Amino acid sequence: MVCDKTKNLQGESRRTFLKLTTAFGAAIGLDQAGILNAIADVGGSALAQSAKAPTKKSIHLIAGNGGFAWFNLLWPHRDIAMSGNNNFSYHRMGQVQEGDTDEPSAVGPDTPFVGMGRNKQVSIFGCGVNQTHTQNPNQVSVVAPNRTMMASVASMQMVNSSLVPVIGIEPVNFGTAPGAPAITTVQDPGGMVELFNSAASQYALQASQDAVLFESTYKAQVNLLKAANRQTFHKSLDLGRSASNFLGQNLRDKLAPTQDDLARYEINGNTENKMRRIAQTFITASKAFKLGLTQSVIVQVMSDDPHGAFGNMTRLNETARLLKLYFEMLDKDLDVANSESGGKFNEEYVVTVHGDTPKDARQRDGWPDGTSNNSNWMYVLGNGRLRTGGFMRYPTQGNAVASNPVTGKIDNNRNTASCTAAANAAVLYAISGDMRLVRNYYQADEGIDGYIRPDLDG
Repeated sequence: MVCDKTKNLQGESRRTFLKLTTAFGAAIGLDQAGILNAIADVGGSALAQSAKAPTKKSIHLIAGNGGFAWFNLLWPHRDIAMSGNNNFSYHRMGQVQEGDTDEPSAVGPDTPFVGMGRNKQVSIFGCGVNQTHTQNPNQVSVVAPNRTMMASVASMQMVNSSLVPVIGIEPVNFGTAPGAPAITTVQDPGGMVELFNSAASQYALQASQDAVLFESTYKAQVNLLKAANRQTFHKSLDLGRSASNFLGQNLRDKLAPTQDDLARYEINGNTENKMRRIAQTFITASKAFKLGLTQSVIVQVMSDDPHGAFGNMTRLNETARLLKLYFEMLDKDLDVANSESGGKFNEEYVVTVHGDTPKDARQRDGWPDGTSNNSNWMYVLGNGRLRTGGFMRYPTQGNAVASNPVTGKIDNNRNTASCTAAANAAVLYAISGDMRLVRNYYQADEGIDGYIRPDLDG
């Protein structure tokens, strides 16, 4: 039966009720459809509708101190990879082919998602400038003055109910945007698991101080317990006294990497910390996404400044192989049905990768920090809402140039800095699929029709 007190919750009480109820339902093993049904039973269909997820979730990899260069081995520039020049900074010369993308691209043995269709290929957007030896580069991810892409994404995702909307694995420079939530930071990927324990306890204790919210949450929990067919729970559950321990313990068990997870990601005692950090982030993030506990994860990765990488080809090849494995394993872990949306979780996430410097693609000896035309770029897995391939060109000679965001075609008169806002606006479109919402953050007059697929619904 719909409860008027629950139905009429507003503002922070409404958001907290949805966060806590979603987390509690996840802890007792309900899928999102079951959670929404329970919310509708006590709060009505309008409240349940507000708990749905119209925007995509996201993972943002930020590679500082030169570590961004590693990702060139996964998604090389076409001119470089096709050149066959072993002095250039690509490790699979002679093993590349044309990518299945909207704009020209090249793929090699270490490129993720080859053969999985055009929607699963990345977009390489020229944006920003080279910021060599910067831990937290701040010029690649600007969508407008005083508005970063990560904060704007998180603001868009606030229409969804999550216990912790956005998580940053330190060190992180989140930035600002209108309506963005506060970022919650942890020291390492393992901290994400404990974070939900702490957050769940915090919300449980806060609920007991609000009689209306407590009554509403209690009634929702009773419905959740009925839906889960767990007879071991008593209807007289005292939320303020015991739910925090129960909820935290269950979420910890559900989110922590298992031995099977570590084996699938090939994590063992010999794995480098920089690789372990990405793998564990992907493992826990995918679980949190499926449980509806967070919308966005931001993590610093690969901060190792690999000037001498081509001097140890065994290590370089293994690093590239593992990075490919991690991206494909993340997608596989999310390749399960989302009963609420009717699709799959691996159709409902976006990944961005950017950094301080991608290093010089034309010189592998010492892999210098400088880039042609002071260029920089960002890799984006738009998952259907973005056109794919190379939206900049790093030629074998001459200046690196970017594309026209309106047409998507290479413009020899544009540098990557001139496309920064448009490239980040494309990320916002990948998240929302709604150009009207993008315009709440993106202020430039220039359109981005050449970057997006407005005829597709993700």
